[in-house]
Amino acid sequence: MTVQRVRFTLPLPPGVNNQYTRAGNRRVLSKEHRAFKRAVRKKLGSLRTDDALSDEFIRALKQGFVGLFLDFYFETPLKRDLDGGLKIAQDAILDPLGVNDNRVVDIHLVKRIDPLRPRLEVELEAISDWHFDTQYYVVQQTE
Repeated sequence: MTVQRVRFTLPLPPGVNNQYTRAGNRRVLSKEHRAFKRAVRKKLGSLRTDDALSDEFIRALKQGFVGLFLDFYFETPLKRDLDGGLKIAQDAILDPLGVNDNRVVDIHLVKRIDPLRPRLEVELEAISDWHFDTQYYVVQQTE
């Protein structure tokens, strides 16, 4: 299996209860959610500038499949659920790269504790030759 990887650190995303707020009858992104997405875009921009996140790698993400390894470093062991930051992190990382999250085929989540430096350690993989179970066939419908 051919795999390309990029590793980077992000701030800890907001918990599920802090991702959205109400504006009248509408549910909108919270201030914390918007700040996290901005921080991710800034980090991805600096990775692009440093060529750690190359055009070739992004092309491989868009044409192949994606693996995400997410190590969440929380301040305490029991205050937050491990999976609460998955969707926001996945979207914040893949959307700015133009990668549809339906390409994610492998996710690893780990809960760690670092009270002095909460963060999210990310390993993003481009997997060029992922194989699904051979007993299933995808039939495309024509309209």
